[in-house]
Amino acid sequence: MLLWTGLGNPEPGMSRHRHNVGFMAVDRIALRHGFTPWRKRFRGEVAEGRVGTHKVLLLKPMTYMNLSGESVQQAAAFYKIPVDSITAFHDELDLAPGRVRVKRGGGAAGHNGLRSMDRMLGSQDYWRVRLGIGHPGVRERVTGHVLGDFSKSDQDWLEPMLDGLSDTAPVLADGKPELFMTKMAMLAGEKG
Repeated sequence: MLLWTGLGNPEPGMSRHRHNVGFMAVDRIALRHGFTPWRKRFRGEVAEGRVGTHKVLLLKPMTYMNLSGESVQQAAAFYKIPVDSITAFHDELDLAPGRVRVKRGGGAAGHNGLRSMDRMLGSQDYWRVRLGIGHPGVRERVTGHVLGDFSKSDQDWLEPMLDGLSDTAPVLADGKPELFMTKMAMLAGEKG
């Protein structure tokens, strides 16, 4: 079983924040691949299903971003899922809007959700799907940018990115991150 966690914040008023694009990603995957309805478990919400030939547990921690790792660790421990079978979908300031990159391991780069996962899992060796939200240009505007809602014009790249991500998810589940990124880049080129 694979554990795919979207990182975000649980407040309804935060649902359209750029920081919640990880939640949006797993919601779209669940919808596209016919997962079970979301239910409360592991201090979060989970949905179960298949992506391609792989059984996947989707998780949205409801602990707020800073404590995301607590929810992820509980789910991983219960199902005995090794760290290298965990993937976090999260917002990435240092990628242009709509760009997607996958990597295994690495630092948290100031992302509190990743920092919490590193601490609770005792490892940085999980996969990360970095979802570009762009940088506002100056450090002083980062918090407002990340905790601000996606604008109407953002929908031109956000919706195609989420659709492409859910359509291409079987390639990611197959453990082919390079092919996944290539397909995502091709989709981004077609749409933009």
